[in-house]
Amino acid sequence: MIQVTDVMLQFDGKKLFDDVNLKFTKGNCYGVIGANGAGKSTFLRLLTGDLQPSRGDIFVSPNERMSVLKQNQEAYNDKTALETVLAGHKRLYEIMKEKDALYAKPDFNEEDGLKAGELENEFAELGGWEAESNAESLLNSMGIGPELHYTIMADIDPKIKVKVLLAQSLFGNPDILILDEPTNNLDAKTIMWLENFLLNFENIVIVVSHNRHFLNKICTNICDVDYGKINMYVGNYDFWYETNQLLQKQARDQNKKMEQRAEELKQFIARFSANASKSRQATSRKKELEKLTLNDIVPSSRKYPYVDFKMPRDIGNEILTVENLSKPGLFENVSFIVNKGDKIAFLSDNSLVPTALFNILSGEDEEYTGEVKWGKTISTAYLPQNNNSYFENCDLNLVEWLGQYSKERDATFLRGWLGRMLFSGDDALKKAKVISGGERVRCMLSRMMLNSGNVLLMDEPTNHLDLESITALNNGMINFKGSILFTSHDQEVTQTTANRIIVINGTKTYDKQISYDEYLESLYADKK
Repeated sequence: MIQVTDVMLQFDGKKLFDDVNLKFTKGNCYGVIGANGAGKSTFLRLLTGDLQPSRGDIFVSPNERMSVLKQNQEAYNDKTALETVLAGHKRLYEIMKEKDALYAKPDFNEEDGLKAGELENEFAELGGWEAESNAESLLNSMGIGPELHYTIMADIDPKIKVKVLLAQSLFGNPDILILDEPTNNLDAKTIMWLENFLLNFENIVIVVSHNRHFLNKICTNICDVDYGKINMYVGNYDFWYETNQLLQKQARDQNKKMEQRAEELKQFIARFSANASKSRQATSRKKELEKLTLNDIVPSSRKYPYVDFKMPRDIGNEILTVENLSKPGLFENVSFIVNKGDKIAFLSDNSLVPTALFNILSGEDEEYTGEVKWGKTISTAYLPQNNNSYFENCDLNLVEWLGQYSKERDATFLRGWLGRMLFSGDDALKKAKVISGGERVRCMLSRMMLNSGNVLLMDEPTNHLDLESITALNNGMINFKGSILFTSHDQEVTQTTANRIIVINGTKTYDKQISYDEYLESLYADKK
């Protein structure tokens, strides 16, 4: 158990958290959510003891082992993959090293023997005799075969290192498991494996993640970091989101009714206060008005952009035909037909493949063989993964930047579009070349909505976006009436949007009218 009591954290006179009171108990998985900069990762550091609160207490039950996912891939470069996993159980690993050092002594004496005996007893109590086989089994289940178990971490591919460090945090059945963005850089199979692992994990899990699908799958509770407070709710992310939206709507509706009643009372008072026969009634209305107070709605600090893709014209029956499309070194003889209503997720073991395909389909790359034929009624809007060419060395402000892609050049009109994407006031006058990665994507989405295609091409559209922007984009993709061809590492976006999966790996193409979850289930079944 972890008990957080009256915790406050202050940096340079500014309070990040105040009056935080939470209890984390066995058998639950807690998702920590909040706007960028709200302090999610900082809160985890308080729980792990890396930071001390300015006020209050954090109590961890005695003898409970806490394990934390490490993000530094270089920290274990001198150790083998297997040894790195074993190091996840700090005390067990210390005993192993201490035992080895004792038994290696050339002058091993009686005192050393007594010490070794004590260590052997503790080693057995901690499950030391099964430790190596358990660590090997954990690595194997994550797709890291025996040939890599004794490979030095410095010589292991970074994609594999991520898995080894995850295995380290999971090793030895910790009482408390702290995970900060555990799905970053993981492939779909491993994410699915991790979900199943955590669903069967019986102790405390506390996780920060931007992966909504992951949060929905594993979380029993959500801890919402907002306005310096952390409130805990029962349920997964979607339940929290829908409940939050409903409560906000109810509060707004209640305020609207009270505002209407207040206006009626004001009009009555103005009309009858000078009328002697009505003066008593007017006085009572005035007293009622004075007592009437609007609910103090504190809107969330989170801001959701407005993403809504409109079609300039209805889509015809002939959309896109691709025949024997080849790009040297990436794919060969790819053929498919896009049908009306298709929302296709393109997948590949090589992340360069979908990007190359979209560059061809958008007309940006003409160096290919095969045929690409668009229907006569089709207009496309493209969101490339690499948007550097749109922003680098651009001295225009955002209003001027967006004006390049709009038939309507009026500044008020353009500011309206930028406002939808959270660029209000002076933010709309920022120079295009200095904005952040997330701001660039939001600008590109504005451009895309202005282009109004009836077929959308989207290459990793959630890159650099925060959870709120991803949610808004996801809703826009779901609601779009035309066709979408996209690739995304965001599971929730792919699962809720795609009704067809196309996988391109070299000369092999998999094409099936199924959901992403069904596709993953088939992968997991094959893995078994």
